[in-house]
Amino acid sequence: MREIGLRLAPARFRRYMGIVMPVRLKKLIGTFLLVALVIIYALVATTIASARLGESGPFVHLAYFFFTGLLWILPAMWIIRWMVKEKPTVKR
Repeated sequence: MREIGLRLAPARFRRYMGIVMPVRLKKLIGTFLLVALVIIYALVATTIASARLGESGPFVHLAYFFFTGLLWILPAMWIIRWMVKEKPTVKR
């Protein structure tokens, strides 16, 4: 019964109690999240570009794809930071 209660407890409490996700599992989840992010982001960016930029000039296309090409890095950085975050040390 105690295990079930700890699994349902908030993340802050689990970290305090020393219960953290294994690094290998975090990296596996993070890898799938990154792949999904890139695929979904590419589809959305391309759909918006084809719907909105059809008759725009080449410099508008260049600027759009430059900024959208860099914008996906922000959520990817968050995922990678989460993946490599070390296990917190608990002082008792």
